[in-house]
Amino acid sequence: MTITQSRPAIAATGLRKSFGDHVVLDGLDLNVPRGKVFSLLGANGAGKTTTVKILSTLISADAGDVQVAGHDLAREPDSVRAAIGVTGQFSAVDNLLTGEENLLLMADLHHLARGEGRRRAAQLLEQFDLTEAARKPASTYSGGMRRRLDLAMTLVGSPQVIFLDEPTTGLDPRSRRNMWQIVRDLVAGGVTIFLTTQYLEEADELADRIAVLDHGRVVAEGTAEELKRRIPGGHVRLRFANPQGLDAAMRVLGQASRENDALALRVPSDGSLRSLKTLIGRLDDRAIEVDELSVHTPDLDDVFLALTGNPTHEEVTTR
Repeated sequence: MTITQSRPAIAATGLRKSFGDHVVLDGLDLNVPRGKVFSLLGANGAGKTTTVKILSTLISADAGDVQVAGHDLAREPDSVRAAIGVTGQFSAVDNLLTGEENLLLMADLHHLARGEGRRRAAQLLEQFDLTEAARKPASTYSGGMRRRLDLAMTLVGSPQVIFLDEPTTGLDPRSRRNMWQIVRDLVAGGVTIFLTTQYLEEADELADRIAVLDHGRVVAEGTAEELKRRIPGGHVRLRFANPQGLDAAMRVLGQASRENDALALRVPSDGSLRSLKTLIGRLDDRAIEVDELSVHTPDLDDVFLALTGNPTHEEVTTR
């Protein structure tokens, strides 16, 4: 592995930001590996959008050290801008222009030669399934098409790191899943995605690592499965064919709660393979037959509610 590959795509230490007396980021530390999807979760006002704005050079931090794509944020902001793309909460698409014209405008802003810009626009229109609508005004596009065009515009400059700030807000389920596939394809091509979202299913589906932000600090970080295992409430549900099997299992397992009407037991479990094998072994040793077995683990909603405090006030300014 080369030094460039081993360096994180984003490294932030002690990031702080206040607006007046309101502290938004209070010593934030982040380490985002290259070629992965890193998701930042938090309630409204927790500091997600402020973090994105700082890392993408849109506003400055009050304190802290940040490296993005190998460049120092404070000393090399132009190099950082050249290496990143940003798709914000609100579309940057110009409704008066066609899809093709929006992309060509971005090509001009990136100082691409005329021929190169047209080739890049055509490539992105095809990649995002917008070729047929390329010469129609963006005002006629559906929400999903506008979001795809917005992301295509971000890609004109071939960024190494893309910030997606709640990219699927307002999209229907089909459009949301189409956007998820686009994100997966980008990561497969080596791009790093920094994702903020309020859809916990989205983070669970896409993110390689997740950080939970609360009151300006990261209160937990890990894979989705690692975070879920931190939260109590996981259990194995066992259903039996008759009351005799239920009673026998209750005597063997002890620490379980009964569902008499359903002839079922809930046995606390962390959902790991080892604990499941142990449970099955104890039942098998006593020749207790189980009619149905299912494993239930906390989801990211449980993690989010357990780890975050009361939502802070909405971020009111970015001056």
